[in-house]
Amino acid sequence: MTQAPAAPKDIRRHHDREILALAVPAFGALVAEPLFVLADSAIIGHLGTSQLAGLGVAAALLSTAVSVFVFLAYATTAAVARRVGAGDLPAAIRQGMDGIWLALLLGLAVVVVTLPTAPWVVDAFGASDTAAPYATTYLRVSSLGIPAMLVVLAATGVLRGLQDTRTPLYVAIGGFTANAALNVALVYGAGLGIAGSAWGTVIAQCGMAAVYLSVVVRGARRHGASLRPDAAGIRACAQAGVPLLIRTLSLRAVLMIATAIAARLGDVPVAAHQIILSLWSLLAFALDAIAIAGQAIIGRYLGAGDTEGARAACRRMVRWGVVSGLVLGVLVVAARPLFIPLFTSDDAVRSTLLPALLVVALSQPIAGVVFVLDGVLMGAGDGPYLAGAMVVTLAVFTPAALLIPAVGGGLTALWWAMTLMMATRMVTLWLRMRSGRWVVTGATR
Repeated sequence: MTQAPAAPKDIRRHHDREILALAVPAFGALVAEPLFVLADSAIIGHLGTSQLAGLGVAAALLSTAVSVFVFLAYATTAAVARRVGAGDLPAAIRQGMDGIWLALLLGLAVVVVTLPTAPWVVDAFGASDTAAPYATTYLRVSSLGIPAMLVVLAATGVLRGLQDTRTPLYVAIGGFTANAALNVALVYGAGLGIAGSAWGTVIAQCGMAAVYLSVVVRGARRHGASLRPDAAGIRACAQAGVPLLIRTLSLRAVLMIATAIAARLGDVPVAAHQIILSLWSLLAFALDAIAIAGQAIIGRYLGAGDTEGARAACRRMVRWGVVSGLVLGVLVVAARPLFIPLFTSDDAVRSTLLPALLVVALSQPIAGVVFVLDGVLMGAGDGPYLAGAMVVTLAVFTPAALLIPAVGGGLTALWWAMTLMMATRMVTLWLRMRSGRWVVTGATR
């Protein structure tokens, strides 16, 4: 007797359960990671203003360096998920190991470059004479943890590809807790000052990497996958990551241009811009959690050859993105009397911030679609298109942003330009989704 096909309502519920099961833990892990810097700031802030300023410079440099290599997580998630969908777990883990080896090699290269050049980089970043020595110390010590940070990125991608976002959440929480405890012990107990905070972060990151590696190694032994470095596999991972690197660099360029324009507008606008950008980043974590679910789910469906399942999951996630964006936008407007006073008591900054903040709230449904489709196309291994689309977006945003000071626009105009940037991304990603050219089945793309 032939089993009746599932009702559309049942299919939607199935997709909803899949998305929630992956997105909720992913959101927790994404939010936990920035707490490393917050913990360092809270502890070092009691040492003095110069130390805190040094941390600010070094942390910005470190976060930029690590974010450039976020493709290690994205590309690995998609590649592993495809293998999982094809039913080949040994090959999935082998693919993940190639990403981890690439992460380790890149991390070591960054350390070799950073150690001797740290004073010059800190000086180029504009650190004051009093803050520069602290920034250099923190940067040099913390750079020793970069290989571990990149291994964590790649290993997180492996587990996401294996449809496991809970383990990264637990590791992130454990890492944050250990980091905070170590920092207190080393900064105050051992009297190491800012260097103690950096060493605490290095030890915590190495501990996180060790936990991830133990999980991956156990999986490799269970399924008979090789752990040895494979030159061809590492090279293939690097090639797959290049388009995503271009995408990331283009996005970073957008953010840097926006901050530079805000700085040209004056101290009050740039202060308000920094507050809005921090909030915008927090909202991005919530939407990125759905994108991470999209990477894992779409990769698995395409690896299994289920094109209709992939399309249906994509449609459902787009709806999730729109609804999530609407909810976040309403929350921003409703909660503004509560969180604005947390950031500033300056009336001029508040009055400048408010209209731009409303623009951010209005743009959240657009952002929801952008993050979801970005995740879908990453899961499909459509990196070259994502790179091209982001370069086009940068080309649209740059002249619009540069015109703002020339025509006498303010911070609100700048955030309308940011909304134009997101709308451009949405159009380019939507056209790709509608074309169906991203739907390529099989264990590899």
